[in-house]
Amino acid sequence: MTRLGVRVLPMAGCVAAALLAWALPVAAQQLPADQAALKAHVQFLAADSLRGREAGTRDFDIAADYVAAQMLAAGLKPAGADGGWFQPVRLATYRPAEKAKWTLIRGGATVPLQFGSDFLNEPVPAVPDFTTEGSMIFAGYGIVDAASGRDDYKGLDVRGRIVVIFAGVPAGLSNEIAAHFGNDDQKARLAQARGAKAVLVLESASRRADYAFEALVPYWDYERTGWVGPDGKTHMIAPGAPVVGYVSRVGAEKLFAGSRINWRDLVAAEERGARLPTGPLSGRLRAAAKTRTRMLESRNVAGMLEGGDPALKSQVVVLSAHLDHVGVGQAVDGDRIYNGAMDNAAGIATILEVARRFQAEGVRPRRSILFVALTAEEKGLIGSGYFANFPTVPKTALVADLNLDMPILTFPLQDLVVLGGERSSLGPLVAAAAEAEGLKVVADPSPEEMFFVRSDHYSFVQAGIPAVSVDTGPGGQGAAAQKLFLAEHYHQPSDQIGLPFDWASAAKFLRVNYAAARAIADADERPRWNKGDFFGTLFDGYGAN
Repeated sequence: MTRLGVRVLPMAGCVAAALLAWALPVAAQQLPADQAALKAHVQFLAADSLRGREAGTRDFDIAADYVAAQMLAAGLKPAGADGGWFQPVRLATYRPAEKAKWTLIRGGATVPLQFGSDFLNEPVPAVPDFTTEGSMIFAGYGIVDAASGRDDYKGLDVRGRIVVIFAGVPAGLSNEIAAHFGNDDQKARLAQARGAKAVLVLESASRRADYAFEALVPYWDYERTGWVGPDGKTHMIAPGAPVVGYVSRVGAEKLFAGSRINWRDLVAAEERGARLPTGPLSGRLRAAAKTRTRMLESRNVAGMLEGGDPALKSQVVVLSAHLDHVGVGQAVDGDRIYNGAMDNAAGIATILEVARRFQAEGVRPRRSILFVALTAEEKGLIGSGYFANFPTVPKTALVADLNLDMPILTFPLQDLVVLGGERSSLGPLVAAAAEAEGLKVVADPSPEEMFFVRSDHYSFVQAGIPAVSVDTGPGGQGAAAQKLFLAEHYHQPSDQIGLPFDWASAAKFLRVNYAAARAIADADERPRWNKGDFFGTLFDGYGAN
């Protein structure tokens, strides 16, 4: 008989055909054990049921429970707070509470500045009802960089003053240093160290070309996120000299009126790339910034592999990856769940399987290795920032961080990028591990993306700890694959297990990172910054000075 146009086979042929139909898909999908283990982690963590693992949600907490269970199975010991697997991290989400009123006081007269045309006030979460008044001083871009011979504070006494600086960075800085100072709070750190009381950021020509002041006004009260310290205060990089506002070109002209620095001449020098005049501005500024804050609870997950060398096991190498993604968002083709398979279930899968590889080898590393799954990277490196400041081991014990974030694993690997590798002794060790797998280490092919300051290793850098983030490289099909992922899948619902993962490449990436972690932990010498390195020197890291 026939059914739906299908010919009926004799019994023997029917059985043989059924067996063949069953066997072919299984054979086609069968993966070696190391690849299957990686896929299993990604498949679970990127499942729709976890709804994108946003930090501060139950979905993230389920993912954290899974990671803790996998750490247990891999033979790690709990290394969170109070003897458990978790380090609680309180998240503060904050925004300006109102449109502030600012006033210039000059020659006995007051000149109101207009919100939305002259300035936008910034939140100051550490001091929710912040006010300041003081004289102002212009400090160019507010940058100090010995390598390029730049010191915008040379000859300036900013103590007790409000420092005024241009947004962004001038030409002539290295990519990573430019990315670092692209964050105005990092420039406020320098102002604070020199005794300033607050910072104003002026709209620069380059910043205006990217985002005109007027275009930012509708979003003036967008929500930011930070971590809350044990003292109950929301962390700020420069709480003693906070960035209190962003000033338009129109507002800047008012600030410079009556001073020795002519605004139009300054603008002309800026556009030419010439040296900018610096010095005091006329009058005083009275400014305020009120901040509204709400709290969320999240957690890092930490498991320890204790070292076997009595002389070195007190030194701790961190192997980190962020566990969170961006959760549920705007629908794309009807899908609202942003699964985060590549970003960063793949990174978490790798550190879990590195732990299992150590367990299977049965030989302890000389130094201890702390495996950490971090929360709230997507909200601004929050979990790593908290951990680097308040680690679950003595802070002085931390000697290195090897971080994994969004390795794009859809093609046969030919090379790797090691962000920060040229800055410390970690780079050569990772390069040797890559070479053993037939891979080269190449320079970051997309410095304009500023990946160096956009991943969790940067929090460890700011704590003075040598740190790198290992990523897949552009060789072979890499450049095209990465371009495709960033254009079509990055922070999109399509970043899910259905992407064309190359699980053989994922396993090779695992082997490299296992070998790198082993080499760092077993090296005779403690990891160190290269002498004179900008970041090592700035953050007083071991070996830099």
